[in-house]
Amino acid sequence: MAENRIDCPDCAEGLDRRAFLHTAAAVTAGGILLPGRATAAPTPQSAAETAVKALYETLTPEQKKVICFAWDHKDERGLLRTHVSNNWHITKPTIDSDFFTPKQKGILFDVFKGIFHPDWHQKLLKQLKDDNEGKPFGADQNVAIFGEPGGEKFELVMTGRHMTCRADGNTEKHVALGGPIFHGHAAEGFNEKAGHPGNVFWHQAVEANKVYTLFDEKQKEKALQPRLPAESAVGFKGKEGVIPGLPVTEMSNDQKDALKKVLLSLVEPYRQEDRDEIAECLKAQGGLEACRLMFYRAGSLGDKDTPWDNWRLEGPSFVWYFRGTPHVHIWINVASDPTVELNARG
Repeated sequence: MAENRIDCPDCAEGLDRRAFLHTAAAVTAGGILLPGRATAAPTPQSAAETAVKALYETLTPEQKKVICFAWDHKDERGLLRTHVSNNWHITKPTIDSDFFTPKQKGILFDVFKGIFHPDWHQKLLKQLKDDNEGKPFGADQNVAIFGEPGGEKFELVMTGRHMTCRADGNTEKHVALGGPIFHGHAAEGFNEKAGHPGNVFWHQAVEANKVYTLFDEKQKEKALQPRLPAESAVGFKGKEGVIPGLPVTEMSNDQKDALKKVLLSLVEPYRQEDRDEIAECLKAQGGLEACRLMFYRAGSLGDKDTPWDNWRLEGPSFVWYFRGTPHVHIWINVASDPTVELNARG
């Protein structure tokens, strides 16, 4: 309950809506308005994608052999471009290694900054430092480029412990965020304390638990699930699939308003173009009204059951899976089409 919640100090100011208010257009997400632009999604001319192209143009033939691949390249992990995991390295050289020149390292940092909202740069750098023995950005991160930047299809994937992120200029048009992504944070060690002090993502769970406190007993019973799904179980079920939890259609207006705040909190870290594309993908499948919210009794870290450390918001082609046990892992998979291929491993 409320006395058990400990907000992340880095996020104490709460939701930042300034980036949402700079546009007059709004995308209607199934009866719940998610602010956005008339034209959603990044483009090849967006800041991160421009930096990807600039990086590609500096790569030597030897470097390209190591980090550049065909669009549909496969290895023992399957389709490499769509792979996501909680701790993995898509290629061997780290960004801070001698494999990259100082100029290339600077460009890669520009890619990282371009993918995320400026208000989140320091928070994500803190997460990377906390999770990599105090080492700065680049010490544990690797990159791969698929396709040719500036061509019909291309994507840069950046990986490492507790982070998989992407820049594709919307050349893969039916997916948001370039494909499935991952975040994690172990701010207080591998087994975090209840309330996750110092965790840059925990405020998202605080917002979700606020929604739970608004439910009546029947709603709580429907929302609360006994067992956790596998970490990497973030594939889409589609409109005909069975999704457990409490349907948003069974929520009151005040509960839906609280859930909207959860969604705003979830998309906070990302650049405006990606926020907008998430809204468009959600709208295409029926909006939040097509989703269900569920909490998991298993895995709660505190002496009391609530706040729930593990929860999930899911629709036909929308999965946001927040696992707070033993520390925070967040699996994200959003598209406008549930037939998107997924290559995820816990």
